[in-house]
Amino acid sequence: MKADVIFEGGGIKGIGFVGAVVYLENQGFSWEKLAGTSAGSIVAALLAVGYSGKELKDLLLSLKYKNLLGVSSLKTIPFFGVKNYFSLFKRWGIYTGDELESWIEDLLQKKGKTKFKDLYVNGESRLKIIASDITNRDILILPDDLVNYGIDPLEFKISKAVRMSISIPIFFRPVILKYKNKLSYVVDGGIISNFPIWIFDTDRTPRWPTFGFKLKENSLSNTALGKKDIISYLIDIVDTVVDKKEERYFPLKDRVRTIEIQTLGVKTTEFNISTEKSVELFNSGYKSARDFYNSWNFNEYIKKYRG
Repeated sequence: MKADVIFEGGGIKGIGFVGAVVYLENQGFSWEKLAGTSAGSIVAALLAVGYSGKELKDLLLSLKYKNLLGVSSLKTIPFFGVKNYFSLFKRWGIYTGDELESWIEDLLQKKGKTKFKDLYVNGESRLKIIASDITNRDILILPDDLVNYGIDPLEFKISKAVRMSISIPIFFRPVILKYKNKLSYVVDGGIISNFPIWIFDTDRTPRWPTFGFKLKENSLSNTALGKKDIISYLIDIVDTVVDKKEERYFPLKDRVRTIEIQTLGVKTTEFNISTEKSVELFNSGYKSARDFYNSWNFNEYIKKYRG
């Protein structure tokens, strides 16, 4: 069974997506078109080049996420020292994001697919990645919108697109896109569209379903818990931007095709997450997909919302 899939942004909480993917793949689903924002772009990109949900499970549950920040050891996230403050105010981000981009590139190379041209079918990329061009104040759908910058979408590296999409403000430095003697600063796609469930929709009756994978956050913010330090304040800003912006505009026709995954209190920037907590997040995604699948009926969806 084919399906198109869209993965929301959400930082470390994206581990839950993998549990949902594993369940649906066990039911016989394969992925036709894929899209994602921020952490969702990582899952979408790796699935698009040929990784299975089981492979992602083995990979992500054993990963030490704090190593992707380029810092050898962290006691808290983010870790603020003199050098970190300098990096934040001089270069607009604590961490470069280079280590994360290199990690993605290595994984893509193992599947022999590193550029968008490797994912083109009938003149269109199977993979869409969402980023935010804050210079032009506009959404950036990669690779499609690169033509507006005079850049060949076919030759653009998937790892660079993911690097753009995961650039959480404050934590990661923006990616500078150079074109036509101009510069654009590109950051996390969640600033504009954290859950682009609309991206593959057309006026035609779909031949197969589109599933959205969305994170459901019920925990209190740091400031709601009475924490008044600058780090807690900055983390709440990031979580608010990434988590809450689109929930108010989430119509029923989209909600019924979306798997909502409880995040168990894990924060977007909890890069020091334990293996045990990662397993709990994976299991939460698996259970959410199972509950969704047991009540899903594609023909009923078509009749009610797309007929």
